[in-house]
Amino acid sequence: MDRDDLVDVRAAGLRLLARREHSARELTQKLLARAYEPAQVEAVVAQLRAEGLLSEQRFAEEFIRARRNRGYGPMRIRAELSERGVDPAVADPYLHASEEDWQAQALAQYKKRFGGRRPASLAERGKHYRFLSSRGFTAEQIRRVLDSQA
Repeated sequence: MDRDDLVDVRAAGLRLLARREHSARELTQKLLARAYEPAQVEAVVAQLRAEGLLSEQRFAEEFIRARRNRGYGPMRIRAELSERGVDPAVADPYLHASEEDWQAQALAQYKKRFGGRRPASLAERGKHYRFLSSRGFTAEQIRRVLDSQA
């Protein structure tokens, strides 16, 4: 491996990390998309991890906070982290907020979308259920929200 090439790959990786946190998989994919050699990318990602500049924990914590602030539930966030190559063992401590917090988030999304009005029919209840489910809330959280609107 040419030393200058490694410096270029590292610089590109650092530029990406300066914008936002990335998972190792995301950073690897982005660097490979820029036509860097796989061996060089692997070496740079390992080096950035060793130096603490690339952290799955930091990425998971920031990603969960951002997605939660946008109104997504724990199931969807967990799936999105999995797509980004984050080990569930890394993400779970950050996802295990108190159930009341997730419940409040589900209720807030429900009220934002439906104005807090009660479903008029079973079909409408299904529509409301599907909306909250698509946002990533659990069946129990959704049931509590819908029951509280009764």
